[in-house]
Amino acid sequence: MPNRYKQQIDEVLEAADHMTTEELDRLPYGMIQLDASGRILNYNALESSLASLSKGDAIGKQFFTEIAPCTRVQEFYGRFKEGVIREALDTSFRFHFAFKQNPRDVTVRLLYSKRSRTVWVLISDHDGKPLRAQATDEE
Repeated sequence: MPNRYKQQIDEVLEAADHMTTEELDRLPYGMIQLDASGRILNYNALESSLASLSKGDAIGKQFFTEIAPCTRVQEFYGRFKEGVIREALDTSFRFHFAFKQNPRDVTVRLLYSKRSRTVWVLISDHDGKPLRAQATDEE
């Protein structure tokens, strides 16, 4: 992953706990906030669009069983569970979301927040780049 994208992702995750819904919705990454049981607390607009699932249909649901059962594998769910138990998680890995309407290969970053005692799931493209260009992006 290019260093500038890693730095951008680090900054987004550092600020995520303090972002408003509107700020989360403006991010060029898919963002999902999960409680310790895997229940969705936040689900940003880009992720809603990519998954073809409204926020209202996602928030409050169990991510690993009701929303994205393809993630209930050691690579994803196992890391999530271990990180919640240890209250320490910061890992990135490539993953294939096998959604019927929009299957996609992505890079997932899981980060446990000690402040909110939740896990942030940040989803970027397969190479770690933003999923949507930002208006200020000069590429």
